[in-house]
This record gives sequence, structure tokens and C-alpha cells, in this order.
Amino acid sequence: MTTPTKTRLPLAPLVRAPVLDTEDVLVTDVPSLLPPPSLFREDASAGEELRVGDVARITGKTVRALHLYEELGLVEPTLRSKGGFRLYHRDAVRRVQWVTRLQDMGLSLPEIRDVLRAFQASDSAPGAMQRVHELYRRKVEETRLQIAKLRGLLGELDESLAYLETCTTCEPERVVSACSACDRHDCDTHTPVLVAGLQ
Repeated sequence: MTTPTKTRLPLAPLVRAPVLDTEDVLVTDVPSLLPPPSLFREDASAGEELRVGDVARITGKTVRALHLYEELGLVEPTLRSKGGFRLYHRDAVRRVQWVTRLQDMGLSLPEIRDVLRAFQASDSAPGAMQRVHELYRRKVEETRLQIAKLRGLLGELDESLAYLETCTTCEPERVVSACSACDRHDCDTHTPVLVAGLQ
């Protein structure tokens, strides 16, 4: 009786799962500014368009956030694929990054929409750029003021930490009410505001 020979079946080619066009996907693994060629879809025209999930992967935004941007007119899909997916030109990545920068500057999405609308509706290129220049100039001043405040706060925190180092040597049986008359600090050492406010 002969033993039947085993035939090794060829393995099916590995197929990469597509990026889902869902509402709650947050993609933060961003190795570079632009995606590798494997992210471009076969059904995108001339390889120039990206699905919303691809834009989310590149920018670190959620798909839901990108849909909100679309509702506000901040980004617009260039077309839809045969499967009905939104397709964006790669310029949408730059627009989303621009929106993120303006949000970091303290502008709300409606304010960013107004900036964009005013720019696009301007009849004069120099006039449009002048308004953007004025906006950025104001933000520079506000940012410098905030940096100065944060530096002051950092100094107070350092001072408070140095003051509190002495408190670690206090006897455990002392009650909190005794902190206002603590004798473990030098007489000429003032209590930092961040500590005095607790007493």
C-alpha cells in the first residue's frame, strides 16, 4: 500500500487591509510628512488623491475631525472613489496642518474659517496677505506675553519646591495649622504665594 504524497498548496498573496473610513479612528503613527506609495489607493486618479483615513494617518487627526473641517469648508474632497469614499488631494494635508497651527495660536475653528474665507474672497493679493500679516503680528505679541507669564510661573514653582523641601524634615505629629508659624524656615525667607495660599 503506497502512502499518498502530500501536495503543498501555494499560499494566497498577503493583502493589506484598507484604512477604514470610520468616524472614531485616531491615527498618530506618523513616520513622515507624506505617506509612502503603498498608502495611495488604486482607485485614486493618477495617484494624487488620499482617502480620509490616509489624511488622518498623516496629520494625526481623527476622521471625525476631518469631517468637521469639511463641514466648515476648511478642507474639501476633490472627488469620490467608485466605492463612495471621499478622496482628497495631497494639498489637504498642508491645509490640515495649517488649521492645527492656527488652533495652537488660540484661534477657534469658526475663526479659522473666517480667516480663510476673507483671504479667498479678497480682490487684492497684497491686501489679503496684509491681513494675514496683521493677524500673525498680533499673535506674536500675545505669544511673547504668554511666554513671559509662563517664565514667571516657572520661577514661582521652583521657589515653592525649594521651600517645600524643608517641609519633608518636619515631625509627622505636627498639624497643618502649625504651618503658618513654621520655625524651620529662615526668618528672612518669605513664604511663596503658591504655598502661602494654602495656609
